[in-house]
Amino acid sequence: MESARSGGVAADARERGVLVSRSCEVPDVSFRAFLTERAVPRIHWSAPDGLEVAGGGAAVRLRASGPDRFETLRTGARAVFADVDHDGPRATRPRMLGGLAFTDDHDATGPWTGFPAAGFSLPAAQLTRTSESTYLTVSRFGPDVDPERVEAELERVREDVATLPAMVPSGDPPGVRATRHRTDAAEWQAGVSEAAARIREGALRKVVLALALDVDLAGEVDVPSVLERLRRTYPQCYRFLVQPAETAGFFGAPPERLVRLTGRHVETEALAGSAARGDTPEEDADLAAALVESEKIQHEQGLVAETIRDLLAPLGEVTVGDQEVHRLATIQHLRTPITADLAADEHVLSIVEALHPTPAVGGLPPDVAERTIRETETFERGWYAGPVGWFDADGDGEFAVGIRSGVAGDRRATLFAGNGIVGDSDPEDEWDEVRLKYRPILDELERTGE
Repeated sequence: MESARSGGVAADARERGVLVSRSCEVPDVSFRAFLTERAVPRIHWSAPDGLEVAGGGAAVRLRASGPDRFETLRTGARAVFADVDHDGPRATRPRMLGGLAFTDDHDATGPWTGFPAAGFSLPAAQLTRTSESTYLTVSRFGPDVDPERVEAELERVREDVATLPAMVPSGDPPGVRATRHRTDAAEWQAGVSEAAARIREGALRKVVLALALDVDLAGEVDVPSVLERLRRTYPQCYRFLVQPAETAGFFGAPPERLVRLTGRHVETEALAGSAARGDTPEEDADLAAALVESEKIQHEQGLVAETIRDLLAPLGEVTVGDQEVHRLATIQHLRTPITADLAADEHVLSIVEALHPTPAVGGLPPDVAERTIRETETFERGWYAGPVGWFDADGDGEFAVGIRSGVAGDRRATLFAGNGIVGDSDPEDEWDEVRLKYRPILDELERTGE
């Protein structure tokens, strides 16, 4: 556990400190401008239903790796939140924000340099925007934090925030010079064929195979600007940025909630199957109908919903809602809402641990799917398809699935997309469909006319 108080490793997860947090209301300002002024780690989290948080610097960090990373995080969280002195509205309560890599043996090399297998930070300074107002919060953690000094720091940062503009134009995209798939079409389609054969033989029920697209940019990428453009195009999606170092940030606009925990109430969803949007209302309706009527997609959707239900069932009473078409700007999916009322108190990280990876990003059975992914994919997934979100002192929190995402810095980006493979998957159709999932991010990097 690292604390901003000393700038290094201040304590391990067994040491206790005081978390002092002070908040005040401020005029609404550009979150992009705020992030630009803050030190790393930088965090941006925005949920479709209103909560938006942007923070920089770290009052305290939690990092973990290996098969016990979730327990390490929970232990660290208990230490961080053991003694909290917070003065401000509930919306501004201290939260740890961050995420986890897809696998616990994450290789922090290449574009993922600086990204741990699991990493969360409690911002030293953050803005929180709700439907009612915008707030500034300053937090510090340690054994000898002086509340008066935190209040003085809040006033200093408030003065800085007062100089920021209310709006900053998102500007032009950096432009794309070239793109290269890490895996070419023939090799990826061969992997799909082999996976489908394993499924037909009965060793595997489903697996998600991903692609990575390296993008050379014409100019330096400003990720907060990309997120702002994504907000306008995909208001129904989450938006996030996790930037542990200056070199690169992981960002995306995922349509899929992994879990929201409030008290003992769990909200999650099964999201599987995709189709393009139509150019006319009639074509759009036809594409949606084909999505609903597809036996392959219904099978895939059923596997995801059934697995989530079975994973939550030991924890409480589960309700599976009615299936619906979830329409986004350039793509549409089948979605089944799922809720659960827990029989006992649980930390949201425990629910994340139980669910991740869902069959929507991994496969079934999980161990065979993971082995198939490792044997087939030619790149490190890193944080792609991992859980991204936040948790608080009560153990409540919300996590999205880190898809429709990329990692970018300077003039380079790597984008990721994946498709669910079942026994009757057609390799060419899967290739066409998976590349459609790059579009939300790639469109915001390309200049008009490219």
